[in-house]
Order: sequence, then C-alpha cells, then structure tokens
Amino acid sequence: MIKAMRTAASGMEAQQMNVDNIANNLANVNTTGFKKGRIEFQDILYQKLRLAGTASSSESKVPVNIELGYGVRPSATARNFNQGNMTSTENPLDLCIEGQGFFRVVMPDGSYAYTRDGALKISDDGRIVTSDGFIIDPEITIPAEAESISISMDGIVSVMMPGESDPTDIGQIELTKFINPQGLDAKGHNLFTESASSGTPISGTPSEEGFGRIVQGYLELSNVDVINEMVNMIVAQRSYEINSKAIQTSDDMAAIVNQLRR
Repeated sequence: MIKAMRTAASGMEAQQMNVDNIANNLANVNTTGFKKGRIEFQDILYQKLRLAGTASSSESKVPVNIELGYGVRPSATARNFNQGNMTSTENPLDLCIEGQGFFRVVMPDGSYAYTRDGALKISDDGRIVTSDGFIIDPEITIPAEAESISISMDGIVSVMMPGESDPTDIGQIELTKFINPQGLDAKGHNLFTESASSGTPISGTPSEEGFGRIVQGYLELSNVDVINEMVNMIVAQRSYEINSKAIQTSDDMAAIVNQLRR
C-alpha cells in the first residue's frame, strides 16, 4: 500500500505540473509572439518480480515479466513554435515574422537574446528597440526628422526625409534561426537565449529560405488555443482526482490491515 501511495503521489505531482504549464499558456494568450509549452512525461523504473524466460517447468518458460512501475516523472517541456495568427495594428514599427526566424537583441551585458515579439519602439536617441529598451541588432537609428518609416519584407528599413521624393535606405533588419529552437532557454520578457541543445544561431536576410519574411504593420499573436487548453486542463484535473482516489484507497486498505486481530 505504501508503494501505491508513492506511485499515485508522483501522478498527482505530474498533473500539478501539467496544470501549472496550462495555466501559463492561458495567462499568455494575449502575449505577442508567445509560444505555448507542453509538459512531457515518462514512466519510472520498474521492479521485476519475475523475469520473462525463467523456467516454469523442465520443458517450459515464463513468456512475460511480472513487473510493477513506480509512477511518473516529467521528462521535458516542449515548446510549440508553430506560427501564431497575425493581427493588423497599422503601426509602422510593429513587425510580424512570417516564418521561423527570430529578431536578435542586445542585452545590457552585451550578450544576445532572441525574440518573436515585433512590437518595436524608438528610443530617445532614435534607435529601434524592444518594449524593454533592448536594442535590435544590427542597430538601426531613425533620423529625428524622418516623416515616415517603411520596412520591406526582406528587412530593408527606409525613411522619407523632408523635401525628398524618394525614400532613403538606412539599415537592414536580420533574422536568426536555430536548428533546434525547442532547445532555447526561455528567459521571460518574450526572450530566448542560446543553449547547448539549441545549436549555433544562424543569421540571414528575411525572405531567404528558412528565415521567414517581415510583415510591417502586423503583430504575431500567441499560438495558444484557449479551447484546447481548457480541455487539457479538465483532463489533468480528472487525472489528479484519480490519483488522489488511489491514495485514499491505499490508505483504506492499510487501515483494514491495521485493524486485523487474531
């Protein structure tokens, strides 16, 4: 009975993590460029009570094992990088990546981070930055006297200057991709950083194969499906209840044993 309690307790802990992950997905349903996560689980080691192949008589062998599992444990948090829906904002500095790439930003310590959040802004010195003030790399500075900003699908940034009839190119936005984006480290603030399992960042021009293209005046919404997440939450809740029932049943059985008298 004690083994059953511990096994069921591992199931309750697993489903609690599952609900925590679902809650995080739902909390970020309106977060720009958010990618939903999924907890993956695996069973724990088994106790072999009888091995397959053991002789059961002089002429026969046991065909299958007798084994008992010890519950479940989390094995990975898989992040779904499928494209989210696009929404029009008509803001010239709102950029949506239609494809697999990331914007590269420079952190305060000089390191790089990567984001799908294209809600960009202009700093007090004219540089294009994220909502937290992190500079987009390569650095692009918008002239103070610029009348309008245009960003092409391949990342070329142009501005219309007073008295001129043709736009002036002032920079090129680059995108970065990874061979294993699920291996990226999530740092919050819509940022990811390179890890040992993500692979080396590969930078290139938007619209090149594998990088995606830039769509100006749009933002990428979260790829969280609210209905699907609510169904997953109900399933996790029922699994949690079943595991708690297994603990209660084991406790009742132990109580019966303790009450036995000669």
